[in-house]
Amino acid sequence: MEDHQIVDLYWQRSSDAIAESSAKYGGYCHTIAYRILGNRQDAEECVNDTWAGAWNAMPVHRPTYLGAFLGTITRRIACNRLCAQRAEKRGGGELTLVLEELTDCIPHAPSAAQAVEDTELEQAVSRFLHTLSRRDCSLFLRRYWFAEPVADIAARYGLRVGTVKTSLCRSREKLRRYLEKEELL
Repeated sequence: MEDHQIVDLYWQRSSDAIAESSAKYGGYCHTIAYRILGNRQDAEECVNDTWAGAWNAMPVHRPTYLGAFLGTITRRIACNRLCAQRAEKRGGGELTLVLEELTDCIPHAPSAAQAVEDTELEQAVSRFLHTLSRRDCSLFLRRYWFAEPVADIAARYGLRVGTVKTSLCRSREKLRRYLEKEELL
């Protein structure tokens, strides 16, 4: 089923919207949550919460890119769950490492959630990604959107770990300079 048809189901308040979303984007959302949380059961709960979040958000928003919309909801839920786990001194995953790597090139905000929601910053990062080569953009997204471990990225692209680390380091530096030029850092 096409995305616009699934969105129409949400707007019609049809329960088929959740089934169709799950069939088309369940694996994608699970991967996002699992990379952040490192726990399959927690990831499954985040994905289930994603469908509820989409159900509640749809009457207000009509997303153009349903996959990105659902992925953003999943990511936000997983990040919130990770923060709760950290407060209880539990949990793991790659998110902590990913955020540490980005600290020099993302402006400081009162909370990570507020920084992510900042539309201006999101648009600038999106524009920045279009300046990267296809490979560098893919590596960057694998690491900083999907929170994929560097070793897994290297294996996926047939690269050495050092090559991936160097590419990510250079891309972060380019992002920092780009955001400074845009006066967002």
